[in-house]
Amino acid sequence: MFIQPWDAALDNAEWQTWIADGHDFGILSVNGLPGRAPIVVPTHFTAEGSTLLIHLARPNPAWKAIDADPHVTFTVTSDYAFIPGPWRAKPSTPPTDGVPTSYYAAIQFTCQATIIDDPQDKADLLRRQMAHFQPDGDHAPIAPDQPPYGRMLPGIRGLRLNVTDIRAKFKYDDNKPAEQRTDIAHRLTERGTGLDAPTATQQLRRLDRTGTWQA
Repeated sequence: MFIQPWDAALDNAEWQTWIADGHDFGILSVNGLPGRAPIVVPTHFTAEGSTLLIHLARPNPAWKAIDADPHVTFTVTSDYAFIPGPWRAKPSTPPTDGVPTSYYAAIQFTCQATIIDDPQDKADLLRRQMAHFQPDGDHAPIAPDQPPYGRMLPGIRGLRLNVTDIRAKFKYDDNKPAEQRTDIAHRLTERGTGLDAPTATQQLRRLDRTGTWQA
């Protein structure tokens, strides 16, 4: 992922807060086998410090690829929107001369994958994930010897992704004048389609963090 200096995370807390704020679904990319295209798997995950926890069905083709090469990438992308050219045109040029772009936030984790097959360890992984996704505890006990999860555990494998590198990108035109960026955020709010609202929120947040935005 190419990151311009102005698109980089302002600090580690920025991407950590973004991930913790409900961005818990991503794409697992596995190098695969020689002569084969990479295997890409969409899935929820749970982040615990420098580790990502996921589980997949046992028949998933990703397992063979991970066995061959445990170096994987996990990508989380959201808060994206297409920005029309006229919104980005310089004040001294015709609106049609503006160049369109995409706004988005993306975090790429480079990881070393460890497969979890022990029933007790898989149950522990699921309990950790449930603590994140169903914190009210409104589910049956997760244990190898108790239904309903006990009989389902053989059908999955756990995956612990030990993060070795992190690349965070927040592409919201931070190299443009504050007035123009504020105007684009307002236009996104007015358009209100897709992820326009959270995209505008990210742009205004970046403006506020750098001290260049005033309501």
